[in-house]
Amino acid sequence: MVDAFEDHCWKDVIPAEDLVTYASYKRDTYVGGPAALLAIDLYEWVYQGGALPVAQLRTSYPSSCGEHAYAAIEPTKRLFAAARAAGLPIFYTTGDTRPESKPGAVTATKRQRSSAVDPEFFRIRPEFKPQPGDVVVTKQRASAFYGTPLLAHLIQLGIKSVIVCGESTSGCVRASAVDAYSNGFHVAIAEECCFDRAVLSHKVNLFDMHHKYCDVMHIDAIVAELGTLAVRKAG
Repeated sequence: MVDAFEDHCWKDVIPAEDLVTYASYKRDTYVGGPAALLAIDLYEWVYQGGALPVAQLRTSYPSSCGEHAYAAIEPTKRLFAAARAAGLPIFYTTGDTRPESKPGAVTATKRQRSSAVDPEFFRIRPEFKPQPGDVVVTKQRASAFYGTPLLAHLIQLGIKSVIVCGESTSGCVRASAVDAYSNGFHVAIAEECCFDRAVLSHKVNLFDMHHKYCDVMHIDAIVAELGTLAVRKAG
């Protein structure tokens, strides 16, 4: 029987001896608070080509996460609904596409690009459309914190914990989650609400973050905890 702390998507790829090595990280996981929701790069670019295997899309849509992006839509909608019901502030990130805001050589990753990127690709997906009062942060690097006002927003709101969702698990999600932890926030990552282009990369990075920096939690557990916040708020 798999221990609850390790009962996550990586259990089929992490060797048993490695779980023993990391046993000292075992702890109770939680969302905590006051909390905010941080939605990383839920923009149109990563949904291009539809819900197909990434291997079928990589030539025409090299930035697409294909079926993995679409599998995360419904769980992420649940997360947003629970966060809004609990009154959490919600922050989004997307790429800064303004030509006047950065040198042409500045990119979030080393991925090769053959042409300029259409700013429309960086519009937030309609299922997660920002609402009045939500904050959209534009960034030039992988982390939501690097060179942005996000930290100032969270501090001014008295936030102590962030719930992270979005893409990619190994890239912008990881960079943002580690920076959040480094800045003193408790970090909960919604497992089913994160995705990547490669399943192995997704699983291994969640495993690593879970043990070192963040509480990777199932969407059901996060929604349940946010539900208690909403009940207390109503009371």
